[in-house]
Amino acid sequence: MSGRNVTSSAAATQHHAPEPREAFGETRWPMAAAVVAAMVLTLLLPDDLRLAPRWVLPSVEGLLLLALIAGDPGRISRRSSALRGVSIALVGVLALSAVWSTVRLVDDLIHGGEETSSAASLLQAGGAVWGGTVLAFALLYFELDSGGAAARARRMPPTPALAFPQQLSPELNTAGWRPRFIDYLYLGLTNATAFSPTDVMPLAPWAKIAMGVQSLVSLLILGLVVARAVNVLA
Repeated sequence: MSGRNVTSSAAATQHHAPEPREAFGETRWPMAAAVVAAMVLTLLLPDDLRLAPRWVLPSVEGLLLLALIAGDPGRISRRSSALRGVSIALVGVLALSAVWSTVRLVDDLIHGGEETSSAASLLQAGGAVWGGTVLAFALLYFELDSGGAAARARRMPPTPALAFPQQLSPELNTAGWRPRFIDYLYLGLTNATAFSPTDVMPLAPWAKIAMGVQSLVSLLILGLVVARAVNVLA
């Protein structure tokens, strides 16, 4: 009887002792800083490259960010369908803004918009659009990989959507390693400059599509902006 109780107690302890909620939850500020940086880049864009009037998108993004901070302050560890919806909405607004600015910039480059007559203005506008796309895709990877940061804080799936070096080579992995926002920001930056995967391999179909789209967008922006800037300077 005593042995059975000990076994049952051990089994119950094992069953009811999940990973601590905040053991791997990362702080909110890196993700929040990226959103604020994207808001600033939106404000720096010329009027014809913005999806809405100057303060509309930054205000919407700021309100969504404040809702996330209020609902799950400190470390990202609370799993909630409402917070998940707010996070996806924020990423969606950022991605929509980046895509719109890219389309408008390409249209101006092809048809000769106002900012394309000056190399300095063109490089500033192109840099702001390119930086906005990097941040938007970094936040997209951060939010969609393995169910989001709150889900990753509790458990990493055996087959993630994005495979980092620590997952491909377990000998490089520290105990309880989780990808953090800086890992996704690095992924967004390298994918936008190399136009292909570098050290992170996309495994899920959505990840392959997203990385492919980002590579094409980045190549389009950099190629057209640099070519036009050289033409203006010449």
